[in-house]
Amino acid sequence: MFVNLNGNRVHKTRFLGELGNLPQSELVLNEFKYRRGSEIFGESEPAEYVYQVADGAVRSYKLLSDGRRQIGAFHLPGDIFGLENGGVHRFTAEAIVNTTVRLVKRVSLAHVAEQDVTVAHDLLNMTAINLQHAEDHMLLLGRKTSLERVAAFLLEMDRRLTAAGVMALPMCRRDIADYLGLTLETVSRALSVLHDKGILGFLGQTQRQIVLLDRPKLAELDL
Repeated sequence: MFVNLNGNRVHKTRFLGELGNLPQSELVLNEFKYRRGSEIFGESEPAEYVYQVADGAVRSYKLLSDGRRQIGAFHLPGDIFGLENGGVHRFTAEAIVNTTVRLVKRVSLAHVAEQDVTVAHDLLNMTAINLQHAEDHMLLLGRKTSLERVAAFLLEMDRRLTAAGVMALPMCRRDIADYLGLTLETVSRALSVLHDKGILGFLGQTQRQIVLLDRPKLAELDL
């Protein structure tokens, strides 16, 4: 399932770098490597840790009563996840590809936040960002056409993936479909439409490497 790479005490700025200037004390940092498809934590399990993707990609999802899977978010390198407002996880988190994840005990991070206003503020900002993403995702699922959903997804990945020029998607089309609330066939058809319109191009046999040829026209579809 996973391999523990280390369990060192490190200066806080090496973990959760998005939190800004952390106080001069130490947290116990653990780093794990998960193989593709391995579960990092399950829905309703105790939320004892906060996680950060060091390398790879993670999907958070729920299984619906009819067996369908709804992916709520993709977590890419640098992203923090598993930050809950309750005592248990609301989603299952799973490695999309071979992935390295850093984690720290939630109670330790909460203790730091109690002593440092900057950390508390940054944690609040992260919670607000997660809430905004959930609201945007709900709007996407409820009000947008299939082509608009795929366009919105591509623009989101274009903002978040760091490689210049080429968008190397770690997730497969089934993942994209489960994120957008569409069928696999509908996602493939929408990508073909965008390709035929000259908005994007494909590289490689898996077509997971995408070149955005016309971002303004793609943005017009994300109403």
